[in-house]
Amino acid sequence: MTAKVCKENITELLSHWQDGDEAAMTSISNIVYSELERRARIYMSRERAGHTLETAALVNEVFLSLFDANVSFVDRQHFYTLASRTMRRILVDHARSISSKKRGANALKITLNTELNDAGFDLSQFLSLHNALERLIELDERKAKILELDIFAGLNIQQIADLYGVSVRTIERELKFSKAWVYRELALVESA
Repeated sequence: MTAKVCKENITELLSHWQDGDEAAMTSISNIVYSELERRARIYMSRERAGHTLETAALVNEVFLSLFDANVSFVDRQHFYTLASRTMRRILVDHARSISSKKRGANALKITLNTELNDAGFDLSQFLSLHNALERLIELDERKAKILELDIFAGLNIQQIADLYGVSVRTIERELKFSKAWVYRELALVESA
């Protein structure tokens, strides 16, 4: 998805869709679905064969949740924030479900398309990531939202900067802080 398409169309399309324009919903679906699918494919690319949550299922569940929600999307930032939170919630719910069934045996490996990828999260680590993000929200909600957009919505730094109306450098600094903070939190959990 190009920044131009995102900037010029998403907010306007959201408004038209919420006014009942089915063509706008189709356009939003085409634009956003491919981006969410790309992001989900990245998550799922390193998973074991026969994984119980497939890319298409993840994207479809995000879409169903977003489009069935009784929410008025303010703008594209609001939409992508909700999309990233929805994907995160679905992955956390799935991880918890698997964890409760298997108690860690053959744990689901979640990988992220950021520096956090190198950690090679397994199921328990993903839940720890979720908990760390919850604590980061308490510390600095904006930094947590920016990290969430990076990890779960798959937006690049320029797209996030455009959403917040700030410089790329500002987003880079906030992501650097957020990632370092999350790494520290994860290290504390592992050492406990």
